[in-house]
Order: sequence, then structure tokens, then C-alpha cells
Amino acid sequence: MKTVDNLTRRTFLTAMSMLAAGAAIPKSFIPPMDRKLRLVLVGTGSRGISFWGKRLIEQYPDLIEFVGLCDINPGRLKFAKQYMDVDCPVFTDFDHMLSKVKADLVIVTTKDSVHHKYIIKGLESGCDVLTEKPLTTDAEKAQAIRDAERKSNKNIIVGFNYRWSPYMTKIKELLQRNIVGEITSVDFNWYLNVHHGASYFRRWHGTMDGGGSLWVHKATHHFDLLNWWLDADPLEVFAYGALEHYGPSGLFRGVTCRTCDHKKSCRYYWDITTNQHYMDLYVAHEMYDGYYRDGCVYRDEIDIYDKMSAQIKYANNVIANYSLTTYSPFEGWRIAFNGHLGRLEAWLDIPWMKQEKLDQGALHALEMTQAEANKVSVEPLIVFKSFEEYETIHVTSEREGHGGGDRRLHDKIFKDPSAADSYGHSAGLRDGIMSILVGVAARESIEKQRPVRIGDLTDIVPHPKRKTI
Repeated sequence: MKTVDNLTRRTFLTAMSMLAAGAAIPKSFIPPMDRKLRLVLVGTGSRGISFWGKRLIEQYPDLIEFVGLCDINPGRLKFAKQYMDVDCPVFTDFDHMLSKVKADLVIVTTKDSVHHKYIIKGLESGCDVLTEKPLTTDAEKAQAIRDAERKSNKNIIVGFNYRWSPYMTKIKELLQRNIVGEITSVDFNWYLNVHHGASYFRRWHGTMDGGGSLWVHKATHHFDLLNWWLDADPLEVFAYGALEHYGPSGLFRGVTCRTCDHKKSCRYYWDITTNQHYMDLYVAHEMYDGYYRDGCVYRDEIDIYDKMSAQIKYANNVIANYSLTTYSPFEGWRIAFNGHLGRLEAWLDIPWMKQEKLDQGALHALEMTQAEANKVSVEPLIVFKSFEEYETIHVTSEREGHGGGDRRLHDKIFKDPSAADSYGHSAGLRDGIMSILVGVAARESIEKQRPVRIGDLTDIVPHPKRKTI
């Protein structure tokens, strides 16, 4: 095994323990001096074995090593080891894995609803924990994670990759410069197209029990961006939502697309057999846990919302209006920040803005690919100053890997963790909690038909100036 310079090694692991922005260095944390960072991964689905698995091995072979993989599905676990090309033991029992291997960092990429179990056990075993978004799916689990982190003297890193893209960072920079004055309100609209949006309703994400609804699983990205951009905590949420397009609203239904009698008439028919990776990872191992990757978008068990709108009041008096559409003909988003001195407008992938004819079916695949940035574009931001002409600011952006955010997040964690970051990209436990609480509050608001205060959900008190611990 190739060793790393002692000073570099110490800097690396010390900085990693501080990635939860603003968090104190754990009292019990002693960085190893002459070895690679030992990782274990729990949850060997597509995101886990690619973004948090194979890519790390390929990009940081001198800095990390996997010492254990875990999943409840033994077939998928076997495939994951082969796909990642690692020589480490595999486990179907997480507790057993932690007792048999010595890890520094637990990476959690399981179904959202069980994130908390593995996060808490990882902390209790003496490891730092890196979790995919969302942190968890409800307030009770979030509080339990918060309590466990306090007891453990270890840190939690939340994988918010969107923050790291150059376009999102430019928005942060302009707001930090107060370019349109004090912000008073925000209009934020996110559009999932009929390819990407429908994919959530094919998977376990389509049930509240699995992902806590797209208010949590998907919108946690968007709420984290809002919290980070505004540098404030959300205070209160009032929301509307309904299930009108997918689920039981469909005129027909099946179990999977493969076995459906309505292939020729269903516009959402998706042939998973054309994707060999998904066939090998999911279809070949359905017998172990009964999970179908190509579930019917109209199946009766779907109970999440497919249209969502919320008004979010921040502790600094900013009002944000947010909506999420899951069956748009195009994929993209747009946002506007209104301030006392003007208005900042931003958007990506709105087809008519640049008269683009984008392949909507390929957009999501391009976003998720981990290839190094080859497809670069120049995207505009518009700054309107009151009583002045507007200004167009051009930002060099990327298509692959969530707008270039994926590789920048990885580099910060595993390659250059001590690098200065004036924009505070790194996200810790409090960031993860505050992002999901907006979605949790939205769910509760719809159910109870009233505003829900964020401070009533956990012991975290919202502040006009965003805190990190």
C-alpha cells in the first residue's frame, strides 16, 4: 500500500473531521498518520456503488480504501463488489460489519427512511459518517441523529452536491456581495420532466414510508440551496400538495413495466431490459427483497404528492415561494431574488431561453454521469438594478455530474479538505436537518391545513443568521 506524507495525512483527516461547517474538532479524533482512509459503504444501489463507490476508487486510490460493503440484498452486494472492483469483505448485517472491520468513515446510501439507523450506529461505533441527501425523512429521526452526534463527539457530513456547481456558487457570490441589496422575497420553481419525474414514481421513492415524499427526497436539495443562499434559517411553512397525475389516478396499472399488459398504450412505459447495468444490479436480484426498479407509475401503493407549492418564511423576514412539478414537458429550474436595490434572476435548462432543443430523455442521464467535465456551456445570470439598465453575467457551467458539483464535492472531502472556502460549501448536520425540516413542515401543513413552525419540530431554534452547529 502506498503511504501518504504524514503532514498531508494529518491535514487531510483533521480537515475531514471539520467538514461539518463550523463544527468543533472531535475530542477523541486522532488522525491516522501513515495509512489510507478506511471506508465502509452501506446501501449498494446505483448511487452508492457509482458516485460514492467506483468513482472514489478511481479518483483517489492513494487516499482511500474500502474495508467493507453492506446491503440487505446479498445478490446486489455481490454485484457491487464486482462492479467497484474492490477486495473487501461484504456483509448483510451492518452491526456485524462494524464489529469485524475497523473503519474511519461510514458512507450511508440506503433507502432514505433508514438513514438514521446507520448514521446513529456509525457514530456510536466511533466513526464519522457521510450520508447521501436527504439526512432522514422526519423530525423524530432528525432529533435522534442530532442527539447521537452530540454524544459521539463525531461529525456528520451531508452530501449536498448542488452547492458546489459553478453556477450555484456564482449566485452565492453575488448575494454575498449584496448586489441587489437586502433580499426580501424569492420565487423558486423546479421542473422535473416526464422522464426524470416519472422515475421517482417507479421506485421506492413513490411511497411516504420509503422517501418521505419528494418534499424531502428531492426538495431537500432546493431547500438547502435556499438556506445557503439566503444565509438564514427557515421559520415557518405553509404548503399545498396533491397526487393527481401518477399513482391511483391512472386509468390502468400493473406491477412492473416488463409484465404490464398496457405497454403499447402507456406513455410512461419504460423498458428496463435496454439498460444492462440496471438489469445486472436490480432485476437479477429481485428474488432477495422483492424490489422492482421498473415499478408501475400508476400502482396503488403510491401515496406521495406529484404537485407541490409552499410559502416559506425565514427568520430574517425573507418570504420564499417554491413549487415542484413532477411531470413537466421539460427539465429545468428558475429563481429570482427580489431586493431593495433590484432583482437577481437565474435559470438553467429552460428550453426557450436560449432556443435550445434539448433531448429531455437524455438530460437526467447526463446530469448523473460521473465523467469528467467535457460538455461546458456558458449560462447567464441577470442583475436588474432599480432605475438602471440590467446586466448579464455569464457563468461557465457544466452538464455532467450535477453541473460539476459532484467532482468538486469529492475533491473537497477527499483531495483538498483544508482548502479555503469563502462560500461555506461544506454541509454538516444542522444544514441537513434544516433542509429536511422545510419538507417535513410542508407535509404537515398539507395534512393539517395550517402553517407549521420549524422551531416546533426539533430542539433547533431558527436564527436570522444561519448557524452551522
